[in-house]
Amino acid sequence: MPTAAAIARFQVQVLHPSPFFKPSTLFSKFPRSSLPIPSTLKRSNTRFRRLSSLTPPLCSSSSHSSSAGGSLESHSSSESGGSIVGDLLDYLNESWTQFHATAEAKRQLLAAGFHLLNENDEWDLKPGGRYFFTRNMSSLVAFAIGEKYSNGNGFHIIAAHTDSPCLKLKPNSASSKSGYLMVNVQTYGSGLWHTWFDRDLSVAGRVIVRADNGCFLHKLVKIKRPILRVPTLAIHLDRTVNKDGFKPNLETHLIPLLAKKVDNASAETKDKINMSSSKDAHHQQLLQILSDELACNIDDIISIELNVCDTQPSCLGGVNNEFIFSGRLDNLASSFCALRALVDSCASPKDLSDERAIRMVALFDNEEVGSDSYQGAGAPTMFEAMRRITDCLDLHYVRESSFARAIRCSFLVSADMAHGVHPNFMDKHEEHHRPELQKGLVIKHNANQRYATSGVTAFLFKEVAKMNNLPTQEFVVRNDMGCGSTIGPILASGVGIRTVDCGIAQLSMHSVREICGKEDVDFAYKHFRAFYQTFSSIDRKLNVDK
Repeated sequence: MPTAAAIARFQVQVLHPSPFFKPSTLFSKFPRSSLPIPSTLKRSNTRFRRLSSLTPPLCSSSSHSSSAGGSLESHSSSESGGSIVGDLLDYLNESWTQFHATAEAKRQLLAAGFHLLNENDEWDLKPGGRYFFTRNMSSLVAFAIGEKYSNGNGFHIIAAHTDSPCLKLKPNSASSKSGYLMVNVQTYGSGLWHTWFDRDLSVAGRVIVRADNGCFLHKLVKIKRPILRVPTLAIHLDRTVNKDGFKPNLETHLIPLLAKKVDNASAETKDKINMSSSKDAHHQQLLQILSDELACNIDDIISIELNVCDTQPSCLGGVNNEFIFSGRLDNLASSFCALRALVDSCASPKDLSDERAIRMVALFDNEEVGSDSYQGAGAPTMFEAMRRITDCLDLHYVRESSFARAIRCSFLVSADMAHGVHPNFMDKHEEHHRPELQKGLVIKHNANQRYATSGVTAFLFKEVAKMNNLPTQEFVVRNDMGCGSTIGPILASGVGIRTVDCGIAQLSMHSVREICGKEDVDFAYKHFRAFYQTFSSIDRKLNVDK
């Protein structure tokens, strides 16, 4: 029988179909006898037949096209009145790591007709063109140039991040305790680590493989079945845990177990496994699973960079299927909404015909650990790209720096998930700033500049919402609590760009399983798309430094 999660997934896609939904992909997962057919579908065979003619989903888990010449044939969600929630679930289930999230974003951009650039090459850009590049396969910058772009015009940017708190394998991960083979891990970011106990875990990430010709290949890998577990200590051995709290030592208690040591194997097999466990950096069993998945020899695996991942799929939840239950909502939900908004805002040539600005998405890695890395927002990746774009388009322009003027005309939306009010801990929120799920994007404020929002940038971003009948909320942290931060202040201060910090309200932030509202995903997508389509006209109406 199909799982409850699969049935919920079926219902949201069939009863409220995305234009990118491919029924054959879903139906193949159910035996004919066990396929749940909603009553509304039984009453309308015509609607069912119409669904079967739709084009493949943008984030389909089936065949992925990586051809640069591919085109996105489906109509956009906003044009059809549909929801992007089904596509977000696909994206989340595909994107176990920052590498997979970037690779999937790359696939979608290629399918939509964007041209892949390389930072090492000379660029040839034209008004009306759509382009992108990746860095480290964990960060990405995509942009679409307005047909009416002229020297000094600005960039309209949405920035988010691809990483989430997780466990990462140490360079020497192989260890053993009490007859178990264990995997040594590091904590990445500020996770709610107690939520990782007793979960069905696996690994995913990237591997460097030696090819037959002596070159090295960069490959992504994902082991979909659970192979790891961090077991909790039984209550009988820790009688005071419910009174004193669960306080695991992150170095000694948070080590996943992989397998039992081999006891009843041949002497030759024992020697091989024990020798590899003691001499090699990683257990032979783990390397064997990776080599099977990659279809290569163990000896050809040169380097691995793996995250520990929860194997439970992202799904809809709640009695009305109104919530999204998933890992990595912070911040892949924002990343996907931004990416999709850019793609859909310039899906046809006429969408850029009157645009004077450059629309951009920037997805960075390492936000959860401060952004100070080659692929993080602390690096000048985005600003270097902006300078290269202006230089390329201003080839015959010899007057005052158009890049400096472009920065002054630009606007950045820093999109990162927000803290929704928790019904069991309402006092953790400032009394008059308690964002709720399903109530629209949250605009974040902090007088000490932990968020980059100002009165002007908040006003402009809310004007976009007002013009399109979209709800917004406000968040301010309590004065007696510390405030988190985002990539907003980093980018705003990098070259001086107007910035607003916002996010989708969620619960259980940094847990292995997080919660957000289904409607908020569509609100965010529509708000971001409206930002691209209408901000130029709104911005012209306000001049602060005249």
